[in-house]
Amino acid sequence: MQVETTALEGLLILTPRRFGDARGFFAETWNKARFAEVTGVTAEFVQDNHSLSAETGTIRGLHYQAPPHAQGKLVRCGRGALWDVAVDIRRGSPTYGQWVGVDLTAENGRQLWLPEGFAHGFVTRAPETEIVYKCTGYYAPEAEGAVRWDSAGIDWGLTGEPILSDKDAAAPALADLDSPFEWSAP
Repeated sequence: MQVETTALEGLLILTPRRFGDARGFFAETWNKARFAEVTGVTAEFVQDNHSLSAETGTIRGLHYQAPPHAQGKLVRCGRGALWDVAVDIRRGSPTYGQWVGVDLTAENGRQLWLPEGFAHGFVTRAPETEIVYKCTGYYAPEAEGAVRWDSAGIDWGLTGEPILSDKDAAAPALADLDSPFEWSAP
C-alpha cells in the first residue's frame, strides 16, 4: 500500500495495491494490521456507509460529527469519480481552515484517511457515482455538524450550479463555526 502525506497533519492518501488481469482486478481495501503498520494509526471501524449520487456536480458536505461521537473516516470511490475534500476544523491547528482535495475514482482505487477534526465533503465528477467509507464512530444525529460548501475557499471545479441538499445549502459558514475540536501537537 502506498501512503502519501498531505499538507494537513494526519490526513493521508492511500493507494492499495491492485492485482489485475483480463477479468478485472483484485484489491485488499482494508486490513487492520497493514493499515496500522503503514500509517501508524490504529483505527477501530464500527460502521460502513455507502452513498450514490445520480448526477455530476452533486456536492455532499462539508460534514462532521462532534465529540464524543466524532468519526475518523476511510473513504474510497466504488463507482464513478469524485473530488473528495477535507477541511481542518481543529481549533488551534496551524492549518485551521485549510483544505486538501484528492481525486478518488473507481479506476485509481485511491483512499483518503480523515482523522477526527476534519469536515468532509465531495463533488461528483461522473453520473451514478458511489462513495464507500468506513467510520470509527457510530452515526449520532445529535452530534452532526456541517460547514457551508462555499465558505472555505475550496475550488470544487464546478462548471455550473451544484446540486445540494437543503441542509447543506443552509449550513453555517466556516467563519461562523464554533468548532468542537481542539488541535494537539503530534
